[in-house]
Amino acid sequence: MGQPEMQPEGPPQRGRDGEGGAAGTRPGDLTGRTFPLGDWALPAERLDELYRWVERGALDTAAWYLADRVWKRRGAVLLRGGAAVGAAAGAALPLLDLSGAVGGAAPWGYLALLWAVACVAGDRYFGVTSGWMRDVATAQAVQRRLQALQFDWASESVREVLGPADGTASEAAERCLLVLRRFSEDVTELVRAETADWMVCFR
Repeated sequence: MGQPEMQPEGPPQRGRDGEGGAAGTRPGDLTGRTFPLGDWALPAERLDELYRWVERGALDTAAWYLADRVWKRRGAVLLRGGAAVGAAAGAALPLLDLSGAVGGAAPWGYLALLWAVACVAGDRYFGVTSGWMRDVATAQAVQRRLQALQFDWASESVREVLGPADGTASEAAERCLLVLRRFSEDVTELVRAETADWMVCFR
């Protein structure tokens, strides 16, 4: 079994059924996917298909988190900006009232402070800033692991080219399956950990 045939020759392309879309598009949700079943009489082709399936899942996961961070980032900027403006106004207006520069400004200063507190409380309660940071961290972690997978897969392919091959074709296929399985478990664990952190915010 020549493993160079297992290595994808290029990035996955979008098919007629919409699978294999660009990584920049956001999937509908992080749901499970049907495991590709096929004829193992051609193990090289099956391993190539599994690699593409695993890689596409990781790209979709990273794209989902990168897309999810957009509205959270905007919300975090608005809330933190509102808190900063409210705090500044709450400190400045009473001073202006005391100096006589702006009469009756002190009550508005208290309202501004209340607005700042409301922005901070809303950010913490809804987890906007923390969610944005979790999305970025998870997407980067998935991308790092995907890069490691790509090099591991290339290493398995080069091993067969430079030979002699280690063990039988069955052992080579088992090594490739183990690489894909470990990567899938790592990505699943990243998503599980991020979801657990998200649930903690609402306790």
